Amino acid sequence: MPGAGPITLSVVIVNYNVRHFLEQALQSVRRASEGMAVEVFVVDNNSVDDSVAMVRDRFPEVRLIANADNPGFAVANNQAIRQARGRYVLLLNPDTVVEESTFRRCADFMDAHPEAGGLGVRMIDGAGTFLPESKRGFPSPWVAFCKTVGLSRLFPRSRWFNEYHLGYLPEDEIHEVDVLAGAFMWLRKSALDEVGLLDEAFFMYGEDIDLSYRLVQAGYKNVYFPRTTILHYKGESTKKGSLNYVRTFYQAMIIFARKHFQGSRARLFVAMLQGGIYLRALLTLISNGLRRVIAPLMDAALIYGGLVFLRSFWATYHFRDPDYYDERILYVNFPLYTAIWVASVFLSGGYDRGGDLRRLVRGLLVGTLVLAAVYGFLGQAWRSSRALILLGAVWALLVTVGLRYLMHFIRYRNLNVHRDEPDKLVIVGSREESQRVRRLLAEAHVRKNFIGTVSPGRREGEGAISTLDRLEEVVRIYRVEELIFCARDVPAQDIMHWMTRLGPSVAYKIVPAASLSIIGSSNRNASGELYTIDIQYQIVQPWHRRNKRLQDLAMALFLLLTWPIQLLWVRNPWTLLTNALAVLAGRRSWVGYIPSGGGARDLPPLRPGVLHPADVHPHVRLNEATRHRLNFLYAKDYHPSRDLEIMWSCWRMLGKKQPRLQEKQSRNSVPSRK
Repeated sequence: MPGAGPITLSVVIVNYNVRHFLEQALQSVRRASEGMAVEVFVVDNNSVDDSVAMVRDRFPEVRLIANADNPGFAVANNQAIRQARGRYVLLLNPDTVVEESTFRRCADFMDAHPEAGGLGVRMIDGAGTFLPESKRGFPSPWVAFCKTVGLSRLFPRSRWFNEYHLGYLPEDEIHEVDVLAGAFMWLRKSALDEVGLLDEAFFMYGEDIDLSYRLVQAGYKNVYFPRTTILHYKGESTKKGSLNYVRTFYQAMIIFARKHFQGSRARLFVAMLQGGIYLRALLTLISNGLRRVIAPLMDAALIYGGLVFLRSFWATYHFRDPDYYDERILYVNFPLYTAIWVASVFLSGGYDRGGDLRRLVRGLLVGTLVLAAVYGFLGQAWRSSRALILLGAVWALLVTVGLRYLMHFIRYRNLNVHRDEPDKLVIVGSREESQRVRRLLAEAHVRKNFIGTVSPGRREGEGAISTLDRLEEVVRIYRVEELIFCARDVPAQDIMHWMTRLGPSVAYKIVPAASLSIIGSSNRNASGELYTIDIQYQIVQPWHRRNKRLQDLAMALFLLLTWPIQLLWVRNPWTLLTNALAVLAGRRSWVGYIPSGGGARDLPPLRPGVLHPADVHPHVRLNEATRHRLNFLYAKDYHPSRDLEIMWSCWRMLGKKQPRLQEKQSRNSVPSRK
C-alpha cells in the first residue's frame, strides 16, 4: 500500500450490489499489492447490500467513494481517476480475482514498453474456461454484423468472421490488440491525461471500446498480455440473456459509431446496429421463452400422446370395441387432463431450475387428485373413464421421469438425476481453514459429501488425503464434483492453474481469508453461487414468488367476480375495484412491505402492497425500527399462507386508498458493469 513515495498504481473498482465478490477482489488486490506502492479506490454506486459497511470495516486502507445514486460505470470510474496519483491506473471489475504477481508483471512490462498506452490480461471464468473477450478488435460495420448474426460464434478461429474476439490469435502469446476489456484495463496515466477520461455519454458498455480507440488514435498501442491470468466471474453484474443487456450494449455501440465514424459509413454502421438491437431482442425473447416452455411442452406432448394410445388400447382390449370412446375425448378431455398435470407440476416447482424429481412426482399426484375431483363435476356425456385417468397418471409419471433420466444421461453420461446424495467435496487448504469451511457450510445449511482435505504444500498435513501437486489424481479417484480453495493458504495463481487444468467438469469455489462467504460461478452468463451464513430470505425463492403472484391473481379475480357481495363487507368498495385491477396489471400485490422511510431498502424488492403486516394491528403506533423488523421477518419467513392470514384478518381494508406509485429512475435500476 502507498507510503510517502510516488505511487506506482491506482486501482479503481466500481461496485454495485456484489458485496461478497467485492470482498474477494479486494483481498486479492491486497495480496497483489505487497511490495508495491499501490492505492485502491472503491466507488460504490448506491448498493443496498452493505458493500460500503464491509469496505469500511474490512479494508480501511481503501479510499471509498459512496455515491447516493447510480451515475453509471464511466462517471464512477472518472470520480476516482481524477483523484488517482499512480503512474498507472487499473480499472478492475469487482467480480474478479487477480494473481499475486499480476500487478508486478504488468508494471514491469509497461515500464519496458513506453509505446504501450493500455494493457489487458488473460481472463478465465468461474469454470476455468478462457474468456474470448480478453482480446478484441474494433467493431467496424463488418465486425458488428458478424457478431450480431452469430457468424463470430460459428467460426471462432476465423480471421474474417471473428475479428471481434480476434479468435485467430493464440491466447498464450503477447499481441497488439485494438480493444482492452473493461473488466481489467491497465492504463498509463500520462496517456490517459492526454486522451481524456472515460466518455460519460456511455452509461454502461462501450466506454472501454471508446477509450481503447482514442488511445490508438493518439499513437499508443494496446497490448494483450497473457503472462498473468485473472479470474472473472462473468454474469455477476448483468444477465446477458436479458433484454436490458441487449438494449444497453447496442445503444452503446451506436454512440460509439456516431462519435467516431462519418458520412455513409456511420449511417450504415448505425443502421446495422439498430437492426441488431431488434434481431438480438427477438432472439433473446425466443430463447428465453423456449427455455421456459420447452420442458412443459415436451411433457405435455408425451402425456397427450400416451393418452391417445391408452384410449385405443383400453377400448380394444377391455371393451372389445375400438370405437368405444367418443371422438370428443381427444379434443376436450385429454387436453384438459394434460393441462392439469402440467400445471400441477409447474406449481409444485417441478420446472424450476434445480427442481428435483420429488417436486415432479408431487405435482403429478396433486394433478391426479384434481382430475378425480374434476371428473365428478363433468356431465355424464363428457366423462371418459376413471381407468384412463389412472392409467394416464401412471403413464405421465413414467414418461416424465424417464425423459429426465434420458436427458441427463445424454448430457452427463450417468443416471444420477437430482439424487439425494450431496456433491463430493474436497477442500484445498490447511487443516484449520478446512475446518472453518466445514463450519461455514454447516451454518449455511449446505449439504456436501466431504471427501477430505488436500494440503496446499508439498508435505501432507495432519489428516490430509494428498498434496496439491496430486490434485488431479484426487479428483479422478474420488470422482470429486466440487473443489473449495482456501485463499489464505493457496495462491490465486495456483487456484487459476488448477481451474484451467481440470476444466469445467468440476465446480470451483473460493473462500477468502476470514470471510463468511464461499464464492463460485460455473456459468459465465448466470449469477454466481454463494454459500454464506448471511440471512436467507424465503421471499426470493422462485416458487414463493410465483405462488405469491398466482395467489394475487386468483384473489383479484375472486374479488372482481364477487364484487356485489363485497359491498356488504369491504370499506370503499369502489377503491377495491381499483386495487384489484392494479394487482391484475402487476402494479401492486395484495400484501407488501410496511411503507417506511427506507425501512425496506435493504430487503428483496416487492411490489407495493394494498395491505402490509402492520395492518393486522391498525391501532398500534410503530416506530421505524419496529416497521423495519416486521418487514424483515415477513421477507425472511415468507410463506403464501402468511398473505392469506393478513388478507383474512384485514378483509374490510382491501379497499383502502393507496398512494400513487412513483416511477423509479431507470438508471438506478441498471447495474454497474458487464
